[in-house]
Amino acid sequence: MVVTPQPSPLSPGQTKPSRLPVTVVTGFLGAGKSTLLRQLLLSSGLRLAVLVNEFGEVGIDADLIRSCGFCPEEELDGRVVELANGCLCCTVQDEFLPTMQLLLERADQLDGIVIETSGLALPEPLLQAFRWPEIRTRTRVSGVVTVVDGEALAQGHVVGDPAAIEAQRLADPSLDHLSAIEELFDDQLEAADLVLISRADCLQAEQITDLQTELAAKLRPGVTVLPMARGQVPAALLLGLERDQGDHGMGDHSHDSHSQGDHDHPHDHDHDHDDHHDHSHVAMQSVALRLEGPVDRQALESLLRSQIGRQNFLRLKGRAWLAGKAQPLQIQAVGPRLECWFDPKAAAADQDHLPGLELVALGLQVDGAALEQELRALLGLA
Repeated sequence: MVVTPQPSPLSPGQTKPSRLPVTVVTGFLGAGKSTLLRQLLLSSGLRLAVLVNEFGEVGIDADLIRSCGFCPEEELDGRVVELANGCLCCTVQDEFLPTMQLLLERADQLDGIVIETSGLALPEPLLQAFRWPEIRTRTRVSGVVTVVDGEALAQGHVVGDPAAIEAQRLADPSLDHLSAIEELFDDQLEAADLVLISRADCLQAEQITDLQTELAAKLRPGVTVLPMARGQVPAALLLGLERDQGDHGMGDHSHDSHSQGDHDHPHDHDHDHDDHHDHSHVAMQSVALRLEGPVDRQALESLLRSQIGRQNFLRLKGRAWLAGKAQPLQIQAVGPRLECWFDPKAAAADQDHLPGLELVALGLQVDGAALEQELRALLGLA
């Protein structure tokens, strides 16, 4: 297990962001996507809509998601959408965009959207679709999560059941990118902001370390590879949703100024607590900073990208108040994916805030002192 999720729904009366966060989950059939998704839906405490894209009867049945009990039955039709025919990356204009527009009609009833793609879908065309005028001002890609089969990889295979993947191919005769499985796997990794190794509880510690090293060579700088057992990963890590700034959107960590600490999260109590499983529990660290001073947006984004590359943060979240700007600059990052924007729906109280910033960083080893030192220098506080 990585860590136990910490549900933290939006605070009553909190202003909803103008752009709905979208998390894309990709990986081959059998990698563990559906297990991850069901755990996420049940543990997040958030109103999530799910778009599932698989092929025919061999794909993931949306009924499995519908029946997991993550929302009231009367809300299911508006919360679960299945694209069972056609690859998202091949039918972006005809299938995906109309579906997203329908979901966005109910944006005021949602906290976020999760898209579960087939491993046969190329991630990049889907990500490019979020730049379309119809949806780019109403959504943001919170992160691309690639799930890989730890057991299969440890045995030298990209997928655990090649026959099932081939059947999945044949289920959609319109598929127009019949790439080799290895090439599709590389595409999944190249698009990833976070990689999760499933079935980590079935692997030895040295096997996980070897896989992390092997996968890291195929990833963009700043992308972290984490072990996962039974699909349990903290919702804040995957979703990066807007929450009350008091809880920093990172579960229940609450730090003043620049405090920092290790957090050994509880185990999955369905597991036997022996040495074989201990290695799949990862202690994470978080640091929260609050600094006042003049902020230059371009310099701040450059600093954050540099820190992400050096420290391999899992998540960054925060706000910066810039002189002459009515709304604070929203800051969100998962792995190397950093996005900053001004939210026109920001609370009125934020408009009178003194120049400065609030920032929370989550990672495996967070050097809060280094982050604070560079930020203080940027704000002229050093």
